[in-house]
Amino acid sequence: MRFYTTQHAFYCGVDLHARTMYVCVLDQAGKIRFHRNLPCRADAFLRAIEPFREDLVVGVECLFCWYWVADLCAAESIEFVLGHAYYMKAIHGGKSKNDKIDSHKIAALLRGGTFPLAYVYPRGMRATRDLLRRRLHFVHKRAELLAHIQNTSTQYNLAPLEKGIAAAANRHDLLEHFGDHEPVQMSVAADLALLDTYDQTIHELELFLRHAVRTDDGSSYHLLRTVPGIGNILALTIVYEIHTIERFAGAGNFLSYARLVKGDRGSAGKKSKPGGAKMGNVHLKWAFSEAAALFQIANPKGQKLLARLRKKHGRGKAMGVLAAKLGRAVYFVLKRKEPFDLNRFVAA
Repeated sequence: MRFYTTQHAFYCGVDLHARTMYVCVLDQAGKIRFHRNLPCRADAFLRAIEPFREDLVVGVECLFCWYWVADLCAAESIEFVLGHAYYMKAIHGGKSKNDKIDSHKIAALLRGGTFPLAYVYPRGMRATRDLLRRRLHFVHKRAELLAHIQNTSTQYNLAPLEKGIAAAANRHDLLEHFGDHEPVQMSVAADLALLDTYDQTIHELELFLRHAVRTDDGSSYHLLRTVPGIGNILALTIVYEIHTIERFAGAGNFLSYARLVKGDRGSAGKKSKPGGAKMGNVHLKWAFSEAAALFQIANPKGQKLLARLRKKHGRGKAMGVLAAKLGRAVYFVLKRKEPFDLNRFVAA
């Protein structure tokens, strides 16, 4: 956990919502200089902080609507920090809680040097990252439709489907499989219509994303493609979820952020069950888990490595160890800007 410890003359805490924001400004002595509810408009916010702009820091909790405040502060050359929502327990733990109290606590955390930091993802690549996450949402919905068709066939005790229906070419005569059950055919027809739309939409998004990454960070994208198991989509995910590898002080920090290592808890010489499994970036966790599963495909050296890990750690834990090893390798691939070396990786 990192804290914002830089000293300023004024500290501005903003409890931000979709249409309103409660703004609190403290001076170095902790005295409230401004404390008011405002509409979420740039002009209203700038007027409120105008007397304090000379040496001011603005803190906002990491909610879905923080983008415009960060961009406004960047355009106006105002220091902006983003609070990690999970760690800001000083706000959520009080007996009384409202917007006025929360904004004051955010400002107090800034002033006291205990404001937990989240990464302020830059504007240039932010929208593309969100588009990539939206594509993953559509992929999940598409998978639900495929599963529903399979489950419907099983529900009516029909013969197993002869071909995989994930491919559009295998879905042309699918309705005939469900006989003369007209309501069932209507249900499956609705799934097929949505599947065709999802297929087209996902394909167009992937074309756009593969073109965009060439402008944003094409070198990192091509370096990641040298890692067995990391294809187009996983490489895109890693590039846009990381943004820049320089934001991590070391490989351990990166592995922790990607949820590839467990926490270490202890007290009075006794260790307790490790926690923090859900702290970090869930999208990177998914990407490296997928990469570990794909690493052994058509890769004899990878298959031998996985066999050794299974013998040492067991079948379940071996995949997690391999995912962490891949995460560490990706860190150094991006840090050193060198292609992945399979022989070195297997021998390590």
